[in-house]
Amino acid sequence: MPELPEVADALRRINRFVRGRTIVAVSTHHPSVARHLPPAARRRLVGRTVTTLQRLGKHQLFHLDDGSVLLAHFRMTGDWAIARPGTALPPFARVVFTFDDDVRLVLVDPRVLGTITHHPADAPPTLDLGPDPLSRRFGAALLAEQLRSRRGPLKTVLLDQRVIAGLGNIYVAEALWHAQLDPRRASNTLHATECARLAHAIQAVLRAAPGGRYWERQTSDELWQVYDREGEPCRRCGAAIERFTQGGRSTYFCERCSREGTREGT
Repeated sequence: MPELPEVADALRRINRFVRGRTIVAVSTHHPSVARHLPPAARRRLVGRTVTTLQRLGKHQLFHLDDGSVLLAHFRMTGDWAIARPGTALPPFARVVFTFDDDVRLVLVDPRVLGTITHHPADAPPTLDLGPDPLSRRFGAALLAEQLRSRRGPLKTVLLDQRVIAGLGNIYVAEALWHAQLDPRRASNTLHATECARLAHAIQAVLRAAPGGRYWERQTSDELWQVYDREGEPCRRCGAAIERFTQGGRSTYFCERCSREGTREGT
């Protein structure tokens, strides 16, 4: 699944192909995506120029010259591909934007869960998102404010996009391991020093995330400290990594490190 670093990397990859270019044609290749981008919306996009690209959490915003916004979300299996003039479309092409230089931007999505919507200038998209963890204003104080009123388990709360925008299952697990915090811990019980450790860990794991497409990544043993390493030794203390289900998702953590981190935070 593409998470925040993969979404950011995807925007970087396509920026030079689409920014400043004018859309000359839009086509949809599956009924599901056509419902989100109907014929009237596709017609309105023709003739529009992409001025800037922006990421908010896992959402991608293409700002157009008339003030309207094209909003894209990969969800489970989406990604961008560039089809150069004269080449065939890649497998699982769902939406195709053709630009004035005949380069095509293609939403590739095997499970057809990704969405693209067009929002006129007088009706911008409303995204109920928390602060972006890679923004300048994100830090210990802001994180503490977001967690102060939430009693749910730390891992589940951090996955709520209204709390922190863009955090996914992998990077939350990794950040909690780096911060030595128990994913089952009530979110509103963190002390100031623990919030500082966690804020630093969140930014550290996101900035150290591997580049490239999420489905081209190395094995988990080469990439992650804790994620998908059930039963393997913790690289900090040597105890076995544990896994349990939390909010319908697998949670990986080190019990011993979590206990030690709690003692340090008191």
